[in-house]
Amino acid sequence: MSLSLSAEQPDEPADADDGVWLECIECGETFAPFDDVRYTCDECDGLLEVRYADLPTFDDFDGHGVWRYADALPFAEGVSIQEGATPLYEVPRLEESIGVEALRIKHEGMNPTGSFKDRGMTVGVRVAKELGVDRLACASTGNTSAALAAYGSRGGMQTLVLLPAGKVAAGKIAQASLHGARILEVDGNFDACLDIVQELAGQGEAYLLNSLNPFRLEGQKTIGLEILEGFLADYDAVPDRIVLPVGNAGNTSALYKAFRELVQAGELDEDDVPKLTGVQAEGAAPMVEAIENDADEVRRWDDVETRATAIRIGNPVNAPKALPGIRETGGTAVAVSDEEITEAQRDIAGEGIGVEPASAASVAGLRKLRAEGVVDDDERVACLTTGHLLKDPDAAAAAGSEPEPVPADTDGVLEHLSE
Repeated sequence: MSLSLSAEQPDEPADADDGVWLECIECGETFAPFDDVRYTCDECDGLLEVRYADLPTFDDFDGHGVWRYADALPFAEGVSIQEGATPLYEVPRLEESIGVEALRIKHEGMNPTGSFKDRGMTVGVRVAKELGVDRLACASTGNTSAALAAYGSRGGMQTLVLLPAGKVAAGKIAQASLHGARILEVDGNFDACLDIVQELAGQGEAYLLNSLNPFRLEGQKTIGLEILEGFLADYDAVPDRIVLPVGNAGNTSALYKAFRELVQAGELDEDDVPKLTGVQAEGAAPMVEAIENDADEVRRWDDVETRATAIRIGNPVNAPKALPGIRETGGTAVAVSDEEITEAQRDIAGEGIGVEPASAASVAGLRKLRAEGVVDDDERVACLTTGHLLKDPDAAAAAGSEPEPVPADTDGVLEHLSE
């Protein structure tokens, strides 16, 4: 199956279920979507994508949040906590300082558990119910575990999360704990956690809800649909570019799929598809390495480190979907330093928007690409911020100003302020 923008809408196979099926992106093999638990292709172990016999138009969308886009999803409704419909903020000072025609921040930290992961879980947990599984599992740098725990709890299901010991922000662990997940801290990094969870899933011990699961990306593609609708409403045009942080590359893959489906439905011209531009931290940048070297595959980085914990990932499992997304749309990928990420986090906060460090990577990357002349001054740009400031309060405190001790009287306060 070609992942190019010009690929035609595939014909519905005999094993489709109500116009929905799974298809391997490598060999094109198709599978019924809900007859068995399946994450990769039975024939070649390639990644799977969800396909639809009927692709919706903008006129088909109705309602609010993720399930406004039910006609673009496998079901009419999911296990929901009113996710989606996140703000598309104007940021005039950032827009001027970076030097683009228009800049908007799509703040996914305003989802129920404070990150974009809720969009995938509302679909993924619904699929788990359809399949009849009773235990959900994920590896996580924090946000996935929080979302899985919340949506699993909402759906009345057991949840198991594997976290790299000592590498996950306390706010995220607290969420998973309070929502009732069983938390296992692994003596290893995120990629080691994912290896273990994949083995557990392969043995039938749990249903995997990392972004290797093709249904999770269906929920995440609604980010792209909301961005397009927001820009069309405000500018009567789609954005020229969408800049987003990259960890496992699920969002890059999901947005690209949303745009391909709109092109196939005749709702979006190939030439108007936004340039997908990925940003990674310098200490965890295997996707950037692949783009810069024009490589067909991403080399796994075994040692990764960055204060942007949500993207501290060395083996992005969705790279086979994300690399074509970046290249086919004319986008690029860039690595930024932790210092550049923190500076961007402060600047976003200066607009009244609080995001965790990984989120700020998008603005840091845009600033760097604009300075290098890769991004033009006449571009309309959306930057995706993926998680709320309070996901990592320690990082926020370190990036912010220090409290100042003062005496317990007004004169003392005034004297301190005058110094």
